[in-house]
Amino acid sequence: MRRRSFIKKSLVAYGALAFIVNVSPARAAPVTLLALGDSLTVGYGLPAAEAFPVQLEAALKAKGRDVRVVNAGVSGDTSAGGLARLDWALADKPQTAIVALGANDGLRGLDTNRLRANLDAIIAKLQGAGVKVLLAGMEAPPNLGPEYGQAFRAAYTQVAKDRGVALYPFFLDGVAANPALNQKDGLHPTGAGVAVMVGRMLPMVEKLLDQVRP
Repeated sequence: MRRRSFIKKSLVAYGALAFIVNVSPARAAPVTLLALGDSLTVGYGLPAAEAFPVQLEAALKAKGRDVRVVNAGVSGDTSAGGLARLDWALADKPQTAIVALGANDGLRGLDTNRLRANLDAIIAKLQGAGVKVLLAGMEAPPNLGPEYGQAFRAAYTQVAKDRGVALYPFFLDGVAANPALNQKDGLHPTGAGVAVMVGRMLPMVEKLLDQVRP
């Protein structure tokens, strides 16, 4: 009789435990952050572990942020190229995105009006998909002259204003023109250079992530 009573109590306790396990909330999935860019994003000339998305994800995790950063960089891509492949990039269903395009537009001296239109279309599409956006600005090569440089810079400022998104003024801030932080080509950052980029951009990235509802 005692044995039956013990078994009955054990089954009741097991059932209660199973109920608690089953109704416990599942762990929230990490926030997905899309890094849409060019060779500066993809990590040209660097080991995979030193690329911008990888270092950014590590820095965010060190801050206690559960974030997955998707590397959507393509070497040589212009703003038009980024727009053309945006549907493919959205397949990862990001909640947030950093748009870091335009360096190759500047290197090729492309029309700044087209740069502005492409960036605007990219951000409009991201916002239409419910994605929170941070726009990373770029500077035109100085050899193209001050007038082009001003128009180039203004493209980012105008798009950020029109679309109501935050603008990080210069993606290569603290790294550009510093030989110690760039590869031999003088255009692409070293791993240490990427670390500087991540460190300087991190506060704005955290503000971007704070816009996502838990």
